[in-house]
Amino acid sequence: MKVLVIGSGGREHALAQKCQSSKLVNEVFVIPGNDAMEEVATIVSDVQENDHLAIKSFVEQNNIEWVIIGPEQPLIDGLTDALEETNAKVFGPNKEAAQLEGSKEFAKKIMEKYDIPTAEYKTITTKEEAINYVEQCKIPIVLKKDGLAAGKGVIVALTREEAREGVETLYQTPHEKVVFEEFLDGEEYSVMTFVNQSYAVPFDCIAQDHKRAFDGDKGPNTGGMGAYCPVPHITDDVLEETNQKIAQPIADALVSEGINYFGLIYIGAILTKEGPKVIEFNARFGDPEAQVLLTKLDSDFIEILNKVYHKEPLTLEWKDESVVGVVLASKGYPGSYDKGYSVEGLEHVDQYFVSALKKNSEGKYENNGGRVMIVIGTGDNIEAAQKNAYEQVKHIKSERLFYRNDIGHKALKAYKS
Repeated sequence: MKVLVIGSGGREHALAQKCQSSKLVNEVFVIPGNDAMEEVATIVSDVQENDHLAIKSFVEQNNIEWVIIGPEQPLIDGLTDALEETNAKVFGPNKEAAQLEGSKEFAKKIMEKYDIPTAEYKTITTKEEAINYVEQCKIPIVLKKDGLAAGKGVIVALTREEAREGVETLYQTPHEKVVFEEFLDGEEYSVMTFVNQSYAVPFDCIAQDHKRAFDGDKGPNTGGMGAYCPVPHITDDVLEETNQKIAQPIADALVSEGINYFGLIYIGAILTKEGPKVIEFNARFGDPEAQVLLTKLDSDFIEILNKVYHKEPLTLEWKDESVVGVVLASKGYPGSYDKGYSVEGLEHVDQYFVSALKKNSEGKYENNGGRVMIVIGTGDNIEAAQKNAYEQVKHIKSERLFYRNDIGHKALKAYKS
């Protein structure tokens, strides 16, 4: 069969590689892809992921059987709806269902209605009210922009001054909508869940992301500076509780609301003293969690999708290894940064996935975005995988990239204690 992956980042690079390795797949296409994906897919760079008519035409002309939508924006914009008239099966929720990620308020209201554990919240639509609120609310407080913000619309204000600064940052227009959330203290973890209406199968291997830009979880929030799996200090009983209290209930809640959800739900969870609670839902694979989880996944990915589509019993098979992924980002990210700087040494790296590299006129790679690539290390445990990852990172040569030196540190700390 022929498969089409939508997107151009590291998550889509990993998805394309996973599809290419399936025994059911003859050819993988990626729209728009990036130059580094050429080894695993046919890149269709002249079609953009927001051109729904062109994508629909491509799907029909090439007899695509599966379309896998990687990023959130095409889902929010209704690409799945546009492809319903084709013969292809689409892995990714329709526009209505994608509100689960597209609107923080929508997700909060569903959780509140169906008693899915999450932080208490308040939605504020004017800057003036927000200014007054942060003067008397409990600190720390979390501010979340209601719409999509590429992982950068969340501000964790540990002081009242940071809360004031957060208001100035997030209220850019008179009609901004911001969700103010109770700060939850605990260990964060990510659970990917295959969902087809009330059928929900969470991954039985979880990952942990590193959102802050710098070592020691310092600096601004980013889209993710690295991830690892498994998470040995988050036990199986916690995962089971997450399934019982969050994964299955959110699938059932959407059905009760008359919403047809087919795709993946990312549960950004936190283990509090009261048990697992939801930090956020995403309507697609997390990035960079997808890159480490798909590396560890041993099952045929297209076989999985077929079983989810038909709601058949599903058991995920995993490689007996730990995986650590270290993101290399352009200096200045998540703020402003320069593009067009040389990035060398990829040929010496065993495994990596690219988010923002392009080849110049001489065929050499240059940085072309904020998060540029993720280098993958594997090993018998997190410590060995971490060591392998950083050995690989040393091969990448560029004056304009930076990375964290402590991806996986929470697992190592828990192990040593």
